[in-house]
Order: sequence, then C-alpha cells, then structure tokens
Amino acid sequence: MKQEHFHLVDGEALDTETAYRLLVGCVVPRPIAWITTVDEQGRVNAAPFSSFNYVATSPPMLAVNVALRPGSGSIKDTARNIAATGEFVVNIATEADMELMHRSAQEFGPDVSETEVLGIDLLPSKHVRVPRIASAPVQMECRLDQAVKLGRGINTLYIGEVVAFHLANTVYDGHRVDSVALRPLARLGGPFYAGLGEIFHRPMLQKPPGGEGWELGEPASPQITT
Repeated sequence: MKQEHFHLVDGEALDTETAYRLLVGCVVPRPIAWITTVDEQGRVNAAPFSSFNYVATSPPMLAVNVALRPGSGSIKDTARNIAATGEFVVNIATEADMELMHRSAQEFGPDVSETEVLGIDLLPSKHVRVPRIASAPVQMECRLDQAVKLGRGINTLYIGEVVAFHLANTVYDGHRVDSVALRPLARLGGPFYAGLGEIFHRPMLQKPPGGEGWELGEPASPQITT
C-alpha cells in the first residue's frame, strides 16, 4: 500500500473516547479476564475485562487495566475490591459462558453481587478469600503485587502474582493446556466477540521457557540456503 491509502490520526491531544475506539478496534483479538473479587462485606463481584494479559513468568504474573467509569469518573467495584483486599481471581471466559459473562458486564450497584443476581456458581479458592467461577475451565488465584496509575490517571494497571492455577481435566493433561479444548472467548472492537476460528501451525523458531511447543531437532533459527 502507498501513503495515500492510510488515514493519519495524530496521537497529540487525542481525546479519550477516540483513543479508546481506535485501540479496541486495532488491538484484536483480546483475551478476556472474567474477574471475581470480594468486597469488605464479603459480597462477590464478577466482571469481564479485555485489557488483560500475562506479564511475567517467574513468578507468574497477570495484569489487567481497569479504567474509571466514563462520565462519572468513579472507581469500578473490581478495582475498589482489589485495592482493598489485595486479592482477585482471573477466570478465563469461554464460548460456553459468553451470555452469562456478557450480562455480568452491566453496571450493578456496589451493594449488589453479580454472582447472586445472575446465578453464577462458585467454588472456594485455596490461597485467597475470593471464590472461583465454577464453569470456567481455567481459574487463577492472584495476589496484588502492584497497582500502577497510567497516563492521565484514568487507567490503573493491577499486576497480580498467580498463587494457584485451577485447571479442568477437560483442558489440562498434567503438562499442557489444550487451547482448542478451552474454547476461549476473545473481545473485538464494539459489540463483538470471537472464538478461535482457523488455527495455523508453524514450527517454533526460539525455545521458550519449559520448551512448550518445542520439538527436538528443530533449528533454533531459520536455515537459509542458496
């Protein structure tokens, strides 16, 4: 493509709404953290967040960005609970739970438990007070490591250490997680979600920690022949 085929959107003085619209449309697909937290009264909150990923492996760490509510600028229940208790559970959203997970995204009052209203079944955790969502095949107990305010202060990045993984037998064989069997749900821009779709296989060119997906005998770098 040539220069005239592109629209330029300059980042200088870009307003929040436009920046959000561009980012969620460009950074796709995004994994969804269906996060459970507990408030100081013991009420369980459940809400999905797609500004989420893993950020470290030693120890394992996850990060989720939670913004202030647009308009009111108030803090979301998930962020308040994480800050108050230092604990949360990341449940991986799947296609099977799409409707229930989507409904948990609506704004409930701080005194309302989404898990009670929506009938979300829970399981106790091992190391944290926060329960897990029973239907999620992957559940990760986390303790807050640090909270980092970003940019103009609208966004805060909550980084948690995973202190326990709970993995369903249907997706974990004791060594590897089967991503296809997991059927994770992804977020796109606007009101759209997506599944895995077509999957492409290519040999790994660098050996990862633990050798996941690495086959002995494969070259560590591409071999160039003339």
